[in-house]
Amino acid sequence: MKITPFDDEYFMRKALEEAEKAFEKDEIPVGVVVVIDEKIIARGHNLTELLNDVTAHAEMQAITAAANYLGGKYLKGCTMYVTLEPCQMCAGALYWSQLSNLVFAATDPERGYRKMGSTLHPKTKVKNGVLEEEASIMMKRFFIQRRNLN
Repeated sequence: MKITPFDDEYFMRKALEEAEKAFEKDEIPVGVVVVIDEKIIARGHNLTELLNDVTAHAEMQAITAAANYLGGKYLKGCTMYVTLEPCQMCAGALYWSQLSNLVFAATDPERGYRKMGSTLHPKTKVKNGVLEEEASIMMKRFFIQRRNLN
């Protein structure tokens, strides 16, 4: 058996670092890393405000970066770690990318892909709740700060 320090919590902590970058830019703090063979090949965080682009979600940034790294549009063999359950748009992109594994921290009961009735690729394995509390705390902190500024 191969012993490795690289587990779901390790990679989700890297995604949380990306979420913190978004937070610092006054973006909704969602962060993501894409991993293949225990190596991070793409990172992303929300850039919708900075780019004035509703499609500039963390997942979309990371899908493009991972596809560029791999030299193809499919993310077979890849795991995406994201701090918040993907939305309907991102789930659609993940479906078409044929992502192998999705691991997300916090659920999004209002706008998450499951609430909206979206599906991922049938071969995509999903795990949620990894470092959920840390991701939820950051999200709550962001919205409290935003309310206090308005």
